[in-house]
Amino acid sequence: MQLFQWIADIPTLVMNNYPILLQGLWLTVRITFTAIVVGIIWGTFLALMRLSNNKILNSFAKIYVTTFRSIPLLLVLMWFYFALPQMIKHLFHLGPDADIGTSCAIIAFTLFEAAYYSEIIRAGINAVSKGQYHAASALGMTRSQSMRLIILPQAFRAMVPLLLTQGIILFQDTALVSTIGLVDLLGAAVKRIGENIGSTAEYSMIIFVAITYFIICFGTPRLIRKISYFKKG
Repeated sequence: MQLFQWIADIPTLVMNNYPILLQGLWLTVRITFTAIVVGIIWGTFLALMRLSNNKILNSFAKIYVTTFRSIPLLLVLMWFYFALPQMIKHLFHLGPDADIGTSCAIIAFTLFEAAYYSEIIRAGINAVSKGQYHAASALGMTRSQSMRLIILPQAFRAMVPLLLTQGIILFQDTALVSTIGLVDLLGAAVKRIGENIGSTAEYSMIIFVAITYFIICFGTPRLIRKISYFKKG
């Protein structure tokens, strides 16, 4: 019966705290979207480096991917936040009052996720039939032209499910930013829980956050599939 009471209290708590909850959700979405877009772009370059015959580029990409895939995300996040804030301020010309925490989180997530995206993209490129390379060459295309116009478009179409799955994992992992003091969706709920210790509000807020994450992570892939289906139709 207590569970039903906690659930029944959710609408009231959300209405009373929606400004900070929306702010936290916006931060979560902003970090996720930026890390996905920039991570895929940087990951594509890393994948091409891994496939390059240039030993320097190949070695750099291999070391980069191996390093980030061998370190916990939480450690990367804390390293960027505690060790490199001044460097980041100088690099991006941020003022003394800039929100360095958000910048550090975005950079850390982007660089970390790029290592995983690069492996997905590299596998997708390798999955494209070698005949496509030969056909592009027969048309007089250079290697870069064939990669940009023929190979990558086919590879990305095949990689959509894996890229989407990794994006969902990234969305879930953004909850770690609360460890460096950022108020994301989970951080906003925890902040409100801290103001209501000992009441049923703490349980209701946890349930609300869990439901929100579930709806977004469960519904996004299905929404994308429906949109793709209507486009095909």
